[in-house]
Amino acid sequence: MKSAHTGPRALDSAPALARSATPALRRLTGRSSPEQVRRPGDSPLRRVLPAPVSERIAAFDRAVDTAVGQHLRGRPAVDRFFYTASALGDFSLLWHLVGTARALGPVHHEHQALRLAVSLGLESVLINAGLKSLFQRTRPPREEHHLHHLRQPRSSSFPSGHATSGFMAATLLGEGAGSLRVVWYGMATVVAASRVHVGIHHASDVVVGALIGTALGRLVLRTWPLPPAQPASALRASAPGSTREGPFRLRALSVAQRPS
Repeated sequence: MKSAHTGPRALDSAPALARSATPALRRLTGRSSPEQVRRPGDSPLRRVLPAPVSERIAAFDRAVDTAVGQHLRGRPAVDRFFYTASALGDFSLLWHLVGTARALGPVHHEHQALRLAVSLGLESVLINAGLKSLFQRTRPPREEHHLHHLRQPRSSSFPSGHATSGFMAATLLGEGAGSLRVVWYGMATVVAASRVHVGIHHASDVVVGALIGTALGRLVLRTWPLPPAQPASALRASAPGSTREGPFRLRALSVAQRPS
């Protein structure tokens, strides 16, 4: 007695069965796949730039992706580094942590932390609800991020939100920071570059996002200036009931009140 659906014919019908079952699974889970969202695969800059320029941008994206694939992707330590950096950039988590730490540090930067948090929120609305809705660009056709359980955004690829938020935060944190400014921009560069490494953004998305973030940061610096930060000791000295001079002033008073 022969069993039904055996042999090569059953194997050939497996993809068709999977495709027919996928819509039902999506209805049950309430999720939509990237294939259901129609977005242009080419650079959105093609709409406003001459054809030769847009072709160079596409060639730049391909060249960067090829170089990253040949020299960086697939190396466990490098992958772990960039996937971690990319995850920390989700929802600007890294920059909120930095702002909170600086607000609680020995030199209080509460005003800077408040300005950073508000600016990051406005930047997210501007990029995700504004620019990304105008430029509905498809993300790179890579699937490595699924293996590392990295969050897959459903928004447009252009521009990179990680790059805009990172470079805006670096610009705001770098105000009056001296040599520490290199650290903030270095962190922003790593987070932005990680989006190309994990295959969620094109290189041009990251470059333009970095430029937009830097411009937004400079705009915030002009429109929202901050008072100079004060050390924690100065704040305690200026509190009600305390003297500005501290123990030295009290010692001078005690000496002056001694009988001669």
